[in-house]
Amino acid sequence: MTGDIEPIPPERAREILEAAIRERLGDDWDDEQTGWVRITGHDYMARLARGRVVLDFYVDLLGNVTVEKSTQNTPGDNLRLVMMILIALSLVIAFMIVRIVSGG
Repeated sequence: MTGDIEPIPPERAREILEAAIRERLGDDWDDEQTGWVRITGHDYMARLARGRVVLDFYVDLLGNVTVEKSTQNTPGDNLRLVMMILIALSLVIAFMIVRIVSGG
C-alpha cells in the first residue's frame, strides 16, 4: 500500500506562496510605504527584506509553507566591532604605559 505523492505544479506553488506572503504581511506588502522588497524568488521560494529583517518563504512539493526570519549583518557592523576592539585595546596599552612610566 504505497501511495504515489504528486508534487504540486509551479503555478499552484506560486499561488500558495503569494497567499502566504499576503497572510503574513498584508495585501499591500509590496507598496513602497510598507518597506518590504522582494530580493529574490521563484515559484517555490521568495526572499523579502525590510531594513535588516529578512523573511524567507518556502513552499515544498506538497504545498506546505515554511517561513524563516533572520537579520542581515551589514559590513559596517563588523567594521564597527573591530574599531571598538582596537579602541579598547589602545586604552589598555595607554594605561599600561602610564603605569610603567609613573613607576608603579
